[in-house]
Amino acid sequence: MSAFENYAREAQNIEHEILTKGVILGIDWNDEAKLREVARQALDCRLGAVDCEPDEPRDRARLELFALIQLMLTVMKESADDQMHTHGGPLWKRLARALWAEYEQRQTTRNSRS
Repeated sequence: MSAFENYAREAQNIEHEILTKGVILGIDWNDEAKLREVARQALDCRLGAVDCEPDEPRDRARLELFALIQLMLTVMKESADDQMHTHGGPLWKRLARALWAEYEQRQTTRNSRS
């Protein structure tokens, strides 16, 4: 059994926290270009690779947002492994689309170099 027994509730909680971090960062969730930028930053984020001050509220919010994005993807994967389709609300879906689009673009670029 997975660590997330109630996927729908977990998705709702994660989406709420993502929204909160987005408010701190001034993210316009309807701005597709901005969401793609957030997706690029999240996909590029590695421990020790992000230049920020943990005591700075915006930097902390950005790191927490990236962690929430990872958690979001984990919930979707684990629920799929349990034969359940889990997603959050509109914000979650917009962010997931931006992440997927960025991932696909990277795959296309990588394949064209081969």
